[in-house]
Amino acid sequence: MKNQHLVCLFLGIAVTVLFFVFRVSAYESIYSVQGFSDQFFNADLYDMIPLLTIVIPWAAAGIYYYAINSVRFDRWYHWLVVLAVVMVVTPIVGYLINSSKFDELGVSYVAESITFELVNMVWAALLFVVASFSIRWWSSNCRHTPIPQ
Repeated sequence: MKNQHLVCLFLGIAVTVLFFVFRVSAYESIYSVQGFSDQFFNADLYDMIPLLTIVIPWAAAGIYYYAINSVRFDRWYHWLVVLAVVMVVTPIVGYLINSSKFDELGVSYVAESITFELVNMVWAALLFVVASFSIRWWSSNCRHTPIPQ
């Protein structure tokens, strides 16, 4: 069993690394607008936003499984609450970073930034699921969440 858990951890890490390596393709395959995507790339936001999209879901999963780790908070709907928080926080923080960087550059892409962050919300949710199934095994109380072993 322990080896299977380590395989899950390493697969989760591998998926996350692949997401970061192919971050531009991952985002632009879903959403690409000529001027916005060029400015986004030139402002190095394809480095900052994917890192943010990796850190927030993995940190939230770590907090859920190891800091909260409560018998009172170990049901699938509690896990969904944490997923919802990740899906709300990640795009908001990403949008704030986007708009601040674009303000520095003197360009405005409000609608495009909002649409991009909706795409980012999907990536954050997927990475939270990956992180959850990667690290849940060592939790003493929440390891059965969201799906029992």
